[in-house]
Amino acid sequence: MVPDDKAPTGSVRSVSHIGIAVRSIDSTLGFYEGVLGLSCEHMEEVKSQQVRTAFLPIGGTRVELLEATSPQSPIARFIDKRGEGIHHLAFDVDHVARALERAKAQGLRLIDEVPRLGARGCLIGFLHPDSCHGVLVEFVEDRPPKKVSG
Repeated sequence: MVPDDKAPTGSVRSVSHIGIAVRSIDSTLGFYEGVLGLSCEHMEEVKSQQVRTAFLPIGGTRVELLEATSPQSPIARFIDKRGEGIHHLAFDVDHVARALERAKAQGLRLIDEVPRLGARGCLIGFLHPDSCHGVLVEFVEDRPPKKVSG
């Protein structure tokens, strides 16, 4: 058991990434890689969220490009309503469940009552933009990679 003074708090540690909704990652990468000089470090499809993602590190954070894989996905609906652009702001926390609990205790509206699995194997949880001054906020908890026994 972790002593109380060392227990995870759900506190924000840093900006994890800025999520940007795009119609096509392939056509958008040219701007981020060619014009801005960033490099894609990771690409994956998150089937449960009907999205394809690409992560481009910059400084201590990342840009996450989000492309819908279904017309019913949240990203497709976002683009239909608002067009391409900033979708969410994600913060690294030491414990997503506690961060969500703390937000709920302060009266914030949650999209996720419990953490779920997101891209790069991280645990994530979203706060509703109505409670965050119009910004969709994501909490991200990096999980250590699983050890492969050999």
